[in-house]
Amino acid sequence: MAKDHGIDGFCYYYYWFSGHRLLEQPLDAMLADADLDMPFCLCWANENWTRAWDAGNTEILIAQEYRDDDDLNFIKSLEPFFRDPRYIRVNGKPLLLVYRPQHLPDAKASVKTWRKYCRDVGIGEIQVTAALTHNNWDYRQFDFDAGVEFPPHNMRVDDFSPELPFAQDWNGFAPKMSDIGDLYLNREREEKETVYRGVFPSWDNTARRGDLGTIILNGTPENYEYWLSETLKKACQEHEGDERLVFINAWNEWAEGCHLEPCQRYGHAFLEATLHAKAESNRYAKWPHQGIAEHLYRSPFGRRSAYEMSALGTRLKSKHKKNAIKRGFRAVRDTLNGRRFR
Repeated sequence: MAKDHGIDGFCYYYYWFSGHRLLEQPLDAMLADADLDMPFCLCWANENWTRAWDAGNTEILIAQEYRDDDDLNFIKSLEPFFRDPRYIRVNGKPLLLVYRPQHLPDAKASVKTWRKYCRDVGIGEIQVTAALTHNNWDYRQFDFDAGVEFPPHNMRVDDFSPELPFAQDWNGFAPKMSDIGDLYLNREREEKETVYRGVFPSWDNTARRGDLGTIILNGTPENYEYWLSETLKKACQEHEGDERLVFINAWNEWAEGCHLEPCQRYGHAFLEATLHAKAESNRYAKWPHQGIAEHLYRSPFGRRSAYEMSALGTRLKSKHKKNAIKRGFRAVRDTLNGRRFR
């Protein structure tokens, strides 16, 4: 399905904690089945595994300990993947991403160990690429070879939460997709920099973060297609050959409302938008959806969905916020009747 819609490969998260791996079965099954002809590469998700997966240090389920022998053991664990003929290479070098290089105790020493091991065992040179996340803007400080954009990270855009009639108190962030896309599209890089561009189809991580989440307004297939089309043009202008890479976040990040896989709301529309962008259809000359109240799509069941009412907004604006007494009353009531526990 991915291939039929213009996806050239997958970048799998690699959850490795001092030799202990998580969610490893799909990746290992793929590696063991040579008939699965889909190029792939790996991104080490090197941060604490927390209950909310919010990059914080609370409710840690498994911590990254960064032991003395982790650098060597980590790169050894990647050897079977690097040797697979399907593994994505840039100019002949296996492509390895690191999600948070700024967390490594000594990133330069880690990279030096990784490179030496790969040379010693005959893999050769590797291309180490930093995900530009959590206010990390420069991959070169870690002695990495390249960086990859990772929207919606590093956003510096307006918040439209005050204009939305949320059904309950809201303390999160609600920017427009067009603002984020323009921020990334207009970001200039130095001539000697190697940064692969990135996009996302949509975003809503309230399933994980609740009222502290981020909801991207107008995350529609049409907006995504425009952003991806413009990004592909930029990539072709900036790079040649194997370096013409664009990363899409993500294929199946369901808990963050960020997925290309088909859903009840949009069907295959995001996949079809990907194919149109890849084919240079150029169906949109600007952002198709930019407002707040203009996208009040009907749900498949003929009524407004909860997502539409709370996230995309309605023409009716809330004029009054619940005061402290009402909020306190609700907290007591919901505790006594068991709703908070449910």
